[in-house]
Amino acid sequence: MNLDQTKQRMDGAIDALHREFTGLRTGRASVNLLDNIQVDAYGNASPINQVGTVNAPEPRMLTVQVWDKALVKNVEKAIRDSGLGLNPQPDGQLIRVPLPELSQERRLELAKIAGKYSEQARIAVRNVRRDAMDAVKKEKLPEDESKSLSEKVQKLTDEYVKKIDDLFAAKEKEITHV
Repeated sequence: MNLDQTKQRMDGAIDALHREFTGLRTGRASVNLLDNIQVDAYGNASPINQVGTVNAPEPRMLTVQVWDKALVKNVEKAIRDSGLGLNPQPDGQLIRVPLPELSQERRLELAKIAGKYSEQARIAVRNVRRDAMDAVKKEKLPEDESKSLSEKVQKLTDEYVKKIDDLFAAKEKEITHV
């Protein structure tokens, strides 16, 4: 039973939560907003940042400077079809993506999505905890050592669940704060 490996796996759950949260719109432009968008480029699905440069020149505007003119339509389509509610406007090889004001209804919807992401992270941390506890049982250690290790794993789990809760509270405030 390796406590460092357990901690590393729990860190992975936190990292995944951070990535999920960067894709949630909070009302101001973030170049990470488009990170999860895949563009059909030469028959392959590529992340948008591999076919162009994403910038946030204004608080409510993103731009994508597409490197290959042939891919402008594909990038525009990928952004439009992303489910983020964005309406890209091509201008040569530059695509402007204005970010509309978020309605209160949309903010609440995004907060619920953030809650789902947080719950998935908590489940991932609990699964790591379960695996670690199983490993402790399999090692057939003396009872006091086994109990001590189990308590350390539980303490680590509690720390990570609190981190997830704190991240969610901050993201929820960011989303719902008008």
